[in-house]
Amino acid sequence: MDRDLSINLVRLTEAAAIGAGRYLGLGKKNEADGSAVDNMRKMLDTMHIEGEVVIGEGEMDEAPMLYIGEKIGIPGMGYPKVDIAVDPIDGTIALAKGLNNSIAVIALAPQGTLLKAPDMYMDKLVVGPKGKGVVSLSYSVKENLLNLAKALNKDVKELTMTTIDRERSQYIIDACRELGVRVKLFADGDVATAIETCLESSDADILIGRGGAPEGVIAAAAVKALGGYMECKLIPENDEEIERCKVMGADYENVLTLDDIVKSNDIFFAVTGISDGALVKGIKYHNDVAETHSMIIRGKTGTIRFIDAIHHLEQKPHYAK
Repeated sequence: MDRDLSINLVRLTEAAAIGAGRYLGLGKKNEADGSAVDNMRKMLDTMHIEGEVVIGEGEMDEAPMLYIGEKIGIPGMGYPKVDIAVDPIDGTIALAKGLNNSIAVIALAPQGTLLKAPDMYMDKLVVGPKGKGVVSLSYSVKENLLNLAKALNKDVKELTMTTIDRERSQYIIDACRELGVRVKLFADGDVATAIETCLESSDADILIGRGGAPEGVIAAAAVKALGGYMECKLIPENDEEIERCKVMGADYENVLTLDDIVKSNDIFFAVTGISDGALVKGIKYHNDVAETHSMIIRGKTGTIRFIDAIHHLEQKPHYAK
């Protein structure tokens, strides 16, 4: 795929963040999501691609735009054929409450290389490059922590494990506390936190927990581009979700490795901050100007770019009343 895609891609996440950021802390997550989706979809029409949304806002009858299966671009023009995984707002609850780590994200990969994951829960395990080959969802939490500490040449008590702050995470927290491992909880949205485990600047060594499957695929694209490792397992909770897995061809019986989730290294990933976070700073408005902070990753080269931008808005932000 054309490397220029990486620069063009960030325009999409910037647009989504600009739309969503106006609702930060206002308790209006639906309005924020609608604005982000609308802005991102309009910008997608400017991309020279022939794509299909494989991770998006839901089914066609649930979402008017960025729905799973939606075709993007113009066929027959020789543009790159791509899978599109998108979340205009990862961390909608955090955004509504004015909390950290709300971001706009998108990933592109060659056609047929991204897992088509139903909207259901997924168990996730993510580590950085040095954790490859020593951790697995097939192991217990304690085994994973002990194995990772050895691989990182750390005492186990020097590890930091991150997981979502939900009751379902308690068994993971208990195992960490028994070993003296530090626990870092996050309130909402696990894409940013998964990526953190792959960055040298982060204090997060491993993510373990259960979250949304679509977000898992988006995170996997970035994790693979950064040379990290991830395993997932879909968790259907009823017969309807099992049938959805079958229709989409998603394996819900076995642990999925990173190569099962993302089958290519030719990945483009972009993220723009809506609220402040460990990856990027949040959006700031100054009268008729918006200041955004973004990160772009190209999997083929491992290049990471940080882009700070000033956007002159057509009109002053219409803060919701």
